[in-house]
Amino acid sequence: MHTTELPSTPAWHAPAAQAGSDVPSPLRATVRGLRSLVFPVAVAGGLTELAWVGAHALLYPLGTRTEQLRPDGRFRPGPQPPAVRALFADDPLAAHIPVVLVHGLVDNRSVFTVMRRALRRRGFAQVCTWNYSPLQRDVESAAEALGEHIERICRETGHERVHVVGHSLGGLVARYLVQRLGGDRRVESLVTLGTPHGGTRWAHVLPTPLVRQLRPGSPLIRELAESVPACRTTITAIYSDLDQMVVPSTAGRCDHPDLQVRNVLFRGVGHMSLPIHRGVVDEVAATLAGHRRGAGHPPAAAA
Repeated sequence: MHTTELPSTPAWHAPAAQAGSDVPSPLRATVRGLRSLVFPVAVAGGLTELAWVGAHALLYPLGTRTEQLRPDGRFRPGPQPPAVRALFADDPLAAHIPVVLVHGLVDNRSVFTVMRRALRRRGFAQVCTWNYSPLQRDVESAAEALGEHIERICRETGHERVHVVGHSLGGLVARYLVQRLGGDRRVESLVTLGTPHGGTRWAHVLPTPLVRQLRPGSPLIRELAESVPACRTTITAIYSDLDQMVVPSTAGRCDHPDLQVRNVLFRGVGHMSLPIHRGVVDEVAATLAGHRRGAGHPPAAAA
């Protein structure tokens, strides 16, 4: 297993104190989150989360339709800013590989408004989003639909492989595709943002079939823990200690002995703020460009 633990902020940020063991798990996590607000980074992260949730609510109606892939014909290696050229110095062709952004539960492509533009500014020529129904019955059917969408993108662009960035449930859908449905044939790399790889205790609150799959130890979580003979997709799992939806926050890690995984910890970033956080966007851009932080590669170039 290739797993790297990469905190994004200094180590002085200690975890919140443990609440009493007699308090229900989701509530206990909430108490820990409230106690963590004494730290400035948590206060800033909480305010950013509230502001973005409000803005996202306004943008939500605009993202109800799936975006069509529109290659950016203006991309040329020469005229790009130095930071963009540096990002693709090792592999200039990486800028042309299609990038598919997959949203989370009861959401749509509007959550990627900032990240989609940021990736394009950083030189990625083909960035698109994929919407799936909020009434999706299970992760398996969503993964099948994502696989069909990726096949269509490959036919339209002539590329054999794509990158996928999944937020929350979207990351789990993409992981199921590459791990259980042979999607590693098409997905070069997968980056998950606040994805409950280990499930989340909040899934006990809603009894719907899809949400039940997100409970820790559910049949779906156990299936994803099964051995994988050979998965060609590299996975980067980005998670946060301030994630209100993934409880415990360590469930945002992807720990599997057969997968090529990096786990990257960002401190003080809320669940909905992960797709808009500058450091997260830099990490995603660097990963898709072929730079693997912690393995001797340079960090993402500022755009």
